[in-house]
Amino acid sequence: MALSRRSAVSLGVFAVLGVFVLLGLWYESRQVSPGQAADSAAINVTNGDDRGPGSLREALFIAASADGEVTISVRVPKMTLATALPPLVNSRGVRLVAAEPGAEIDASGLPGGPVLDISGANVSIEGLHIRNCKESGILLRAEHFRLQSTTIESCDVGVDIAENAGQVLLEGNRFAGNRIGVRFAASNRNTIAVKNEFNENRDAGVWAVRGEPDLRGEAISIRENRFTKERIGIVTANVSVSLERNELLDAREMAMQLMGAGAVVRGNRVSGGGGMGIVAENARGTVIETNELDGLTAYGIMVKGSADAVLRGNRVHNSGYGLAFVVGNARSPSTAIENTIIEPKGNGIEVIGDSPILRRNHVLRPRALALKVVDFQPEGGAKVRSQPFLEGNNFDAGGAIIASGTAPPTTNTVTPQ
Repeated sequence: MALSRRSAVSLGVFAVLGVFVLLGLWYESRQVSPGQAADSAAINVTNGDDRGPGSLREALFIAASADGEVTISVRVPKMTLATALPPLVNSRGVRLVAAEPGAEIDASGLPGGPVLDISGANVSIEGLHIRNCKESGILLRAEHFRLQSTTIESCDVGVDIAENAGQVLLEGNRFAGNRIGVRFAASNRNTIAVKNEFNENRDAGVWAVRGEPDLRGEAISIRENRFTKERIGIVTANVSVSLERNELLDAREMAMQLMGAGAVVRGNRVSGGGGMGIVAENARGTVIETNELDGLTAYGIMVKGSADAVLRGNRVHNSGYGLAFVVGNARSPSTAIENTIIEPKGNGIEVIGDSPILRRNHVLRPRALALKVVDFQPEGGAKVRSQPFLEGNNFDAGGAIIASGTAPPTTNTVTPQ
């Protein structure tokens, strides 16, 4: 018997609804869990032991043999290691994420070696807490690596970045109580460390040092990080680095130590500490500009044994001393332009066995000398004369005393107190 028109319409509606239900089920099946990328195989870590089903070790072996990208989701609060883990490697990439931020890897039982060895490209780590490493928390020797929202503490080195690494992003991490927070072996290309926290690392927060200049590519960008109570906040030597808009607080010896070639230091804030602010030692072509330094026990900025350094537009206030130039290269003199020193407890600018170019600098309300110039007499060696070139500087009258060894400051302004 033929269906009525009303029955036919009802059946059509049910069919359409059925199609929508099937589409919904299909869409739901395509969704990924938090922290998992689309088209990524998911592996869950559900066992905090060193080995066995559901352990991190088992997950890394499964990831290494997978055909596509893998997301490893840590779903236990703590993992304890006793032996070295296999490297993180997969031809398509590995994502290691904490389902709940702060999942801990305790490496106190690991006899040596890195906790996580990144030997394959396209690896990212997020939300972990790695602690008690006898060597490195993370050893990176591959390209395209990202570390975010992770804490590494009480290790020898937090993140150790090898020369062959590149395309690296370290963002929003915390490095505390390590010997070194992050160590760079070379001028790694397209590498950024931004908005990280460094706290009480025993030698340095960031260490970027090599024996010979490595200026092959663009500078490592270290910006908008916060360093608190480090022995030395940042150490660089012969590695191209751009240090911008960082905050360095209460460094025990110095906020920054710059050696060799390749450093640009711009727009940083250095405050407090028992030592010095920025020290360029045996450096070449270093640029230090528009930084603010205050509350330091010793010098705001010291340039020692260096050539062609440029100090421009820096502000030093309420510190022991302002600027110092010590035994530099007379053939390639350093230059200080438009720097401002306010109320140093000692001398505003000191020149010791050096001949820098000093233009349009301001020393206001010094408690000792605005400018002190002395020759340097090494033990058993020839005297090194100090002959700075002075032009357009502004010194308070009470502090405008030039000790010896300089041309008359005929083009400088002395402001009455």
